Amino acid sequence: MNENVIETKGLTVYYGPHRGIVDVDLEVRKGEIFGFLGPNGAGKTTTIRVLMDIIRPNLGNASIFGLDCQKDGVKLRERVGYLPGELSLPRNSTGRRYLKIVDSLRDKKADPAFLREICARLDLDTSRKIREYSSGNKQKLGLVSALMNKADLMVLDEPTIGLDPLMQQSVLELVLEAKEEGRTVFFCSHILSEVQTVCDRVGIIREGKLIKVERIDALTAQPFQRLLFRFDKMPAEDAFSFDGVKVLSRDGNAITLEVRENLPEVMRSAANNEITDIETQPVTLEEVFMAYYGRNNRMNKRSKEQASAVQNGGNDV
Repeated sequence: MNENVIETKGLTVYYGPHRGIVDVDLEVRKGEIFGFLGPNGAGKTTTIRVLMDIIRPNLGNASIFGLDCQKDGVKLRERVGYLPGELSLPRNSTGRRYLKIVDSLRDKKADPAFLREICARLDLDTSRKIREYSSGNKQKLGLVSALMNKADLMVLDEPTIGLDPLMQQSVLELVLEAKEEGRTVFFCSHILSEVQTVCDRVGIIREGKLIKVERIDALTAQPFQRLLFRFDKMPAEDAFSFDGVKVLSRDGNAITLEVRENLPEVMRSAANNEITDIETQPVTLEEVFMAYYGRNNRMNKRSKEQASAVQNGGNDV
């Protein structure tokens, strides 16, 4: 049995002479939170719009639950909760009325108790007119409409944009709870720390092409130790001149090292220099992302080296 909820094959979209996406082959598995990463213009929203049958591809095909996104769009959308990146809402409706309209369009109706719960958790007053909402409250309303029916698949485009940190955390908790219930989430976000927190796998799209799909833990695994030492007094320049050891920074009385070999010698030297503190620093998803993009969305020489290291388990750095 096919366990993929989303599948695309050779998906290609052009906007006149301009590129949208090219040959995107994507698989999102049942019950996972899949992160979709890329800067503005990379092709994330175009991909989502094809999945939701808002635009049609020039080449290739896309399916959700085994149903063709273009031929069976109405049927499959009954099982999808969708939050667009650019949310348009009826200004003169109340939040409550809007949610009733959305609910009426779906076969699986929202449980009133669950609807009240998520409104409370997101601190959303649905009795007010939408025109009176702040941008943050409009975002909350869009989130509630995507979450309330407990859809088998949720497609969330920048779900925490405009929300304060407490509300961002509430959204991430709701997303994780959906996964615990066996539902699937397609999660686009520019906030890479939250992608790293909730997602199982990520796809990185660059200039319309899907260049990497990998598990979060595999992307951020590191074949070395990155250590931050603090001292009473800064050690001599050659205190850590060992094979396989690189000084990444010296700041005040702190030194950050990348250690591939000779860890015992590093620790002995640190102890001999009156160490006061030590921290292990993991690789973040943001660092991996920047390794693929570099400055101004171009992979400069260093970025290429870093991306190669990620793909080959770090052996090329």
